[in-house]
Amino acid sequence: MRMSPLCSFTRRLPHPRGSHTAVSTFIPPCPPLDPEKVKELQRFILLSKRLLVMTGAGVSTESGIPDYRSEKVGLYARTDRRPIQHVDFVRSAKIRQRYWARNFVGWPQFSSHQPNAAHLTLSSWERLGKLYWLVTQNVDALHTKAGSRRLTELHGCMHRVLCLHCGVQTPRQALQDRFEALNATWEAKAHGVAPDGDVFLTEDQVRSFQVPSCAKCGGPLKPDVVFFGDTVNHDKVDFVHMRVKEADAILVVGSSLQVPCVSPWFGQRGICLSTGGESSQGFG
Repeated sequence: MRMSPLCSFTRRLPHPRGSHTAVSTFIPPCPPLDPEKVKELQRFILLSKRLLVMTGAGVSTESGIPDYRSEKVGLYARTDRRPIQHVDFVRSAKIRQRYWARNFVGWPQFSSHQPNAAHLTLSSWERLGKLYWLVTQNVDALHTKAGSRRLTELHGCMHRVLCLHCGVQTPRQALQDRFEALNATWEAKAHGVAPDGDVFLTEDQVRSFQVPSCAKCGGPLKPDVVFFGDTVNHDKVDFVHMRVKEADAILVVGSSLQVPCVSPWFGQRGICLSTGGESSQGFG
C-alpha cells in the first residue's frame, strides 16, 4: 500500500443551504493553503486505483455540526459537558429520559443539516470510480445525503433507532412523531447545542418528558450509534479491515485518529487531511 507523509490541509467550504447555525462558529482557525501540499494531494489521488477514505467530525463542521477537540470551537473547549456513557444509558431510565428529551428538542435542527462540498466531492469520486470505499466515524448521515453508497458508518447513524431488547430498527423521524404525540403540551427552551444536535436542558424541564417504548416488544429505545464505552460490532470491524487490506491508498479527512479502535488501521499508511476532533454520539 502506498504511503505519503502526514500533511495538514484545510479548506473553507461554502455555507450549506438549510443550516441553522453559523458555520464559522465550529470551524477552527486554519493557515492558508500550501500550494505544494495541494499538489501532493492531487498526485496522491491521481495515482490511487483503490482509494479508501476515512472521515471524521472535521468533514462536517462546514455543515454547521461541531466536533469535540478543535481548539477554541470544539465542545471540550466551549463547555464542561461530556458524552453519555453506554452503560449509564442502558442501566438508567432517568438518564434515557434526559437524553431523549434533549434529543427530541435538538432533532429538527440536527436532521436538517446538509452535505457540504467535502461530502459531495467524495460522492462524486465514487460515481467516477475513483473512491473504492468510504468509512466514516460520523453519525450525521451527511455522506448518505450526498449520495455515497460504498459506505460504512463505523459508529452507526442518528437517523436510526434500535430497541435494546428485540433489536428492531426504526427511522428516527418516526420516533419524533411518537414523542410529539406523547408530549403535546410539553415545552422546553434549549440552553446550548451539542455535536449530535442534542441541546442542554434543565432537570426541571426534563422531569415531565414522556419516552415511548419499542412498539414491537415494549423494550427501551436507543439511537443506533456507538456510545462511549461501547464497542463497534465485530462483523463491521472485520468488514472494514477487509476493505483496508484491499485498498492501495488511504486518505483520512477530518479526524484526529484519537479513537483507539480506528487509529491502528490507518496510522501513517496514507495522507491525513484537516485533522480535528471526533463527533459526538450523545450526551448525558
